[in-house]
Amino acid sequence: HIPLLFGYDVIHGAKTSFPIPLAEAASWDLDAIEKSARIAAIESSALGLHWTFAPMVDICRDPRWGRVMEGAGEDPYLGSQIAISRVKGFQGKDLAADDAIMACVKHFAGYGAVEAGRDYNTTTISIRNLREVYLPPFKAAVKAGAGSVMTAFNDLDGTPASANSFLIRDVLKKEWKFEGFVVSDWNSIGEIMNWGTAKDRYTAGEQAINAGTDMDMCGFIYSGELKKLVQDKKVSIERVDDAVRRVLKMKFSLGLFDNPYRNNNAEREKKLLNAQAHLEVSRDVARRSIVLLKNEKNILPLKKDIKSVLVVGEVASTKGDMSSTWSGMVDPKKNVTILDGIKAKLSASTQVMYSAGTDPKDETVLKLDTTLRLAEKADVIIMTMGERGWWVGENNSHANIGIRKNELAMMEALIKTGKPLVVLLTNGRPFIINEIAEEAPAVLETWWLGSQAGNAIADVLFGDYNPSGKLPMSFPRSIGQIPVYYAQRNTGRPYKANRRGQYDGTMYRDVVNSPLYPFGFGLSYTKFEYQPPVLSKDSISMDDEMTIKVKVKNVGKIDGEEVVQLYIRDMVASVSQPVKVLKGFRKVNIKAGETADISFTINSKDLSIWDKNMVFRAEPGLFKVMTGGDSDHLQEKSFYLK
Repeated sequence: HIPLLFGYDVIHGAKTSFPIPLAEAASWDLDAIEKSARIAAIESSALGLHWTFAPMVDICRDPRWGRVMEGAGEDPYLGSQIAISRVKGFQGKDLAADDAIMACVKHFAGYGAVEAGRDYNTTTISIRNLREVYLPPFKAAVKAGAGSVMTAFNDLDGTPASANSFLIRDVLKKEWKFEGFVVSDWNSIGEIMNWGTAKDRYTAGEQAINAGTDMDMCGFIYSGELKKLVQDKKVSIERVDDAVRRVLKMKFSLGLFDNPYRNNNAEREKKLLNAQAHLEVSRDVARRSIVLLKNEKNILPLKKDIKSVLVVGEVASTKGDMSSTWSGMVDPKKNVTILDGIKAKLSASTQVMYSAGTDPKDETVLKLDTTLRLAEKADVIIMTMGERGWWVGENNSHANIGIRKNELAMMEALIKTGKPLVVLLTNGRPFIINEIAEEAPAVLETWWLGSQAGNAIADVLFGDYNPSGKLPMSFPRSIGQIPVYYAQRNTGRPYKANRRGQYDGTMYRDVVNSPLYPFGFGLSYTKFEYQPPVLSKDSISMDDEMTIKVKVKNVGKIDGEEVVQLYIRDMVASVSQPVKVLKGFRKVNIKAGETADISFTINSKDLSIWDKNMVFRAEPGLFKVMTGGDSDHLQEKSFYLK
């Protein structure tokens, strides 16, 4: 009489597909992200599901890793806020409600730091780096009430995560007082043997259950070995009871003992799956996730009364690519392609032409002549560039993340026609796009946006929505820069210009240190002007707080949304600190010509660090506060913590 728990990978939507999580993170819109998860819960619960294996909250600073598409990017603060929103969205206000599903926070922990960006690989993470960077989003999700946590495929300090007692028992269950249950990733208990710390299934099971992994996903080791482990006194019955109690508790919380078949309702399915209201939210979240990277001579937005448009690129017409990976419930036939979205936006009097640009049977073969003949007839050219929807996700790491040569050749040929060219980046990770950034007059990062991708992109292209997205990850200039991220520590020889105007210190001789596009970067069809931050005090005590105000004026001619960002730097500490860390952000709509007054409040908790003795506390001294529209363009003021 114990009910089953039905789980599935509802990663970025159920039947209604939303942008991939990395794209949603680019919206910096916590309400939109929570709403996305809420609708995913409503639809998947109507299908009879109780549990999703999401959100993934792994911080990653290596875009070669395929699963970067599943997370929130490089920053632990942004990642923590998004983790909270997604847990709240999935679980709702009452886990026993018909439209709630249990979240599973993954992958615990450090999976985003796999060496060389190669999935399932080993990690080298200091305890300090673990505490500062990789654990905060998990702690935030647990505090938000997540019902389950999934272990990672990687090791930590030589111990596989599913057998890591420090992570599971000491940190998660004892320190954070997590009361839900811990599930292994797919057969990760069995894979303990491959790591070489267990000689057989029996020993692997012993290590995992004693470390605190409560449920064995698809390894069948607990069902095969646990009884004997208890009989042999390798595992105490109290440890088994604790694991069972945790799983049962969450089944009770879900209301399954009252109704084992809850949610399984054909009427709800018919009413809720792909509901028009859900599609409208998907479209809105998708356009909020688009990032404007370049807009030379204000080519964008395009005018709707243009006579002819040429759309180039195979993915512009493929429905399946729009929802990318981890979209197992989605019917790709219902996705709106980029080409269809553009056609729907324009009147019948506008000629919309299309060229895949390559031979459908061989993507390496360019259809250059055919495409150029169409380009001659076009007033504007819109070209998709990047990767295919299934090139990202689990076990889809890539050593090369640059644009393909044939795509660059096509872009350069189209630029030579003299026609206005807009590049749409279709990708699930930061790409190396130096040539595009230099040569293309307009560039939009459109990621993979889900069911309403084509409509959302058309909304932005033709000015019905002013882009407001900001990058959740830095875009590198070169593979050799990776990992490149904004929160670097200072060094004994910082990177700076010398007296001869040359750069010196820690540096490359063949490329500058900075990324091509920094964390937090994103343009708008209008322009925002920042005033320096104004602090309420010159100093604060440990039990005090400070208000930071910044004025932001929309000096353009149209309304727009801006993500105002707050960064802090601890100038002298017992342990070397990053040159800046994100501590707050506000997404605000500012009407043309108007000024917004943005306020942030900080206290000693916001200024706390893991000190030289690994104690989390604030240290007195000089701090800098920095505000601006991205991590690279900031204005600063100083204050003291007494």
